[in-house]
Amino acid sequence: MTAESMAGRPAPGTSAVNLPNALTIGRILVVPVFAAILVSGGPEVAPRSLAVALFAAACLTDLADGWLARRWNQVTAFGVMVDPVADKALVGTALVVLSLLGELPWWATLVILCREAVVTALRMLVLRHGLLPATRGGKLKCLTQNLLVVLYVLPLPHAGQVLRVPVLVLAITCTVVTAGDYAVRAVRLSRGVSASSA
Repeated sequence: MTAESMAGRPAPGTSAVNLPNALTIGRILVVPVFAAILVSGGPEVAPRSLAVALFAAACLTDLADGWLARRWNQVTAFGVMVDPVADKALVGTALVVLSLLGELPWWATLVILCREAVVTALRMLVLRHGLLPATRGGKLKCLTQNLLVVLYVLPLPHAGQVLRVPVLVLAITCTVVTAGDYAVRAVRLSRGVSASSA
């Protein structure tokens, strides 16, 4: 394993055709199926449980593809760029559908979607200087957003629904704070400072 792959950066000469990237693409393909189940199933327990299972399986592929890419020295520029896009597509679709169903406040969905759009734009703007890989803060943001989706999709009893508000607040906080972190790292990278030093 090279130092570049250990740092989560592309190793020279690594082919984009590999299992980690296939898992990432598979996660993107899950998005319309998940949305269809969520919309067509309504609040019924069976379709909601199926939607959560599908969402959880997709989240597991997110953990697996990154781990495999680093372990097998298969980190590629394609994977670094597309992996966060796949995550955003999955979570963003879930949030939009939940808001359309009137189960999640639109302001929360808009804050998260705007943050993701800004971070994606920053990644594209500094691409000629280098890549902005995910940080621990970004991973925590993903974790809280994933937990948020699960809690809102699951047909919980009233006692379980009280967990939704504190998790929503935590997810929004992580979303906003990490956006600032990416902005700082993007500025440093554009000025020639390694993003990994942030």
